[in-house]
Amino acid sequence: MQYGICNLSIVPLRGEPADTSELVSQVLYGEIFKILEQRKNWSKIRLAFDKYEGWIDNKQYLEIKEVQYKSLHNEFPKLSSDLVEFIQDESEQLYPIVLGSTLNGLSILNHNHDGHSINNKNAKTNIIQTAFLYLNAPYLWGGKTPFGIDCSGFTQMVYKLNGYKLLRDASQQATQGEALSFIEESEPGDLAFFDNNDGTIIHVGIIMKDNYIIHAHGKVRIDRLDHSGIYNVDKKTHTHKLRVIKKIV
Repeated sequence: MQYGICNLSIVPLRGEPADTSELVSQVLYGEIFKILEQRKNWSKIRLAFDKYEGWIDNKQYLEIKEVQYKSLHNEFPKLSSDLVEFIQDESEQLYPIVLGSTLNGLSILNHNHDGHSINNKNAKTNIIQTAFLYLNAPYLWGGKTPFGIDCSGFTQMVYKLNGYKLLRDASQQATQGEALSFIEESEPGDLAFFDNNDGTIIHVGIIMKDNYIIHAHGKVRIDRLDHSGIYNVDKKTHTHKLRVIKKIV
C-alpha cells in the first residue's frame, strides 16, 4: 500500500481519472490518504478523514511513508482557522491555504506556518458561530471551502473545525448520530436532513435557534425551518422536504 499527502491548497477529487470528470469532492492542504491504484497520470485515493474515494492528479500530491501516514492518522487534524493564510517552503515560496486545511504534516512537507490554528474539541454552542464563517459562500458541487462548497461539505467542514467527524455525503451523514422525533427537541448545531420524492437523502443543513437553518443552496444562506422542511425567505416557498433531524453532539 502507498500513501500520500496533499501539498497544495485545494485539489480536485474526481469521479474518474480525467480532468473533465465530475468533481466529487476536494482535497485540502495537509490531508492524507491511501493510494488504492496508481496510473500514469492519475491515482485513485481513499481519504483518511472520511474514507471518501476518488481520483487525484499525480502532480498534485506528495507520496509519504507508511509510518508517517499512521502517525498523522492517529491525530485529529490541527486546522487552519483563518479564511486564507500562507505557508512557506524551504525556498521561502508562499503557498495559499484555506480555512480547514490540515497542519499536522508541516514537518513532513518542510513547510512553515505562522498563522492561527485550532486543535481542540469545541462546545456545541460554537458550531453556529463557525458556520457563519461560510455565510454567502457560493454553492459548488463537491466543494469544501469558503470559495465554493456543497451542502454536506459545509456541514462536514463546520463540524471538523469544532473537533467532530462527519462523513462526506448527506446520505452518509444521515447514518450518524441520534434521530429526534420533533424539531422542538433539536438544539442549535443539530443536523436536519431532507429527501426527494424517491426517499433519497439529498440535502443537509445546520439547525439554528428560533426555527432557522443555515445551509448551502445557491450559496450558504439562512432560511426558516418548519415541520414540512425549508421555507426559502426569498422565493416564499418550501424548497426542501424534511426527512429526519439528527443529534451528532
